[in-house]
Formats: sequence, C-alpha cells, structure tokens
Amino acid sequence: MGRVFERIDEDIKHFLEAQKVFFVGTAPMAEEGLINVSPKGLDDTFAVIDDRTVAYLDLTGSGVETIAHVKENGRICLMFCAFEGRPRIVRIHGKGRVIERGASDFVRAAAAFPEYPGARSVIWVEATRISESCGFGVPKYTYESTRDQLTKWATATGADEIADYQREHNATSLDGLPGLERSE
Repeated sequence: MGRVFERIDEDIKHFLEAQKVFFVGTAPMAEEGLINVSPKGLDDTFAVIDDRTVAYLDLTGSGVETIAHVKENGRICLMFCAFEGRPRIVRIHGKGRVIERGASDFVRAAAAFPEYPGARSVIWVEATRISESCGFGVPKYTYESTRDQLTKWATATGADEIADYQREHNATSLDGLPGLERSE
C-alpha cells in the first residue's frame, strides 16, 4: 500500500497544497528530550518550492520546539492527511533549516507567502524521503473555516509587544535548547 517517491510530482503537489491542516514532527538529539508534533493550517502558509523542497511560514506561538529542534539537528517530518475525498497520507521527511525574521534571506524565503502579522520564521525543508500511505484509518471531516484568533491577536498586539513575547516565550525550548535568536 505504501509508496516512496523520488520527487514531489504535480499530483503530490496538488494534494499537499489542497490540505487545510498538516502536522510537523521534530525531536531533539537527547534521548530524554521531548518529541514534538505541531498542527499547522492557516491559509497559504505552506508552499512547494520545487520537486524536492517545501517550506512553511512559522507564526509566533506559545512554544518554539520546532525551531529549536531543527536548529539543533535539522530532522523534520511533515505529514498531510486527507480528511475529505479518498484516503491518503503523504509524509515528507527532510532536513530543515530555520530562516528567522531579520535574517538576510528571510525576505526572499517569505516571498512565497502572504504577509502575516507575527511571522517569526520560515521553515525550509529539503526532502530526503517522500512517501505515501493509505490513510484508511483517518476519519472523514468536513472543513468549516480557518480560525482567525492568531492573526487577530498578532495584529492587536503589535510588533513591539510580539518581540517582547518572543524574547520571553520563544528564546528556549521546553528542553532548554536555543530557540529564536532574533525578536523583531
């Protein structure tokens, strides 16, 4: 039932871009470190860059696990599940890179996305394995709408207060690994 692909073809690209939610998994190198899985899903915050590269716009949140883990070891897995239509799961295992706001290449990397208040980085992933599995056990759900609380919060909070929030809450991971270096 499972298949491995050499590249992201048009069929996979269309599937990835059509999903309303995806999940990001990372882990620190330390054996006792906490594994992290984060749901993502605001409109147009994921992009297929080329047939071996994907990226997503990372917005300010309560934690910084993905950023810390990717900075430490680069390991990352993105999982996309079909909640509508035919059952299907696509995973992209890869080597990630964190491009923080304020870094010299942030503007170029962020050009793939609309502007979002509170954007703190772009997570850039070079695929090392692209695979598909059946998804027969994934339930069907009907999409209702995108939540707007995060963008409303970021807009109301403002850039200076977001920078303060990032310095306080996004400087280190739960395991004490370095998180955001820039808070702008």
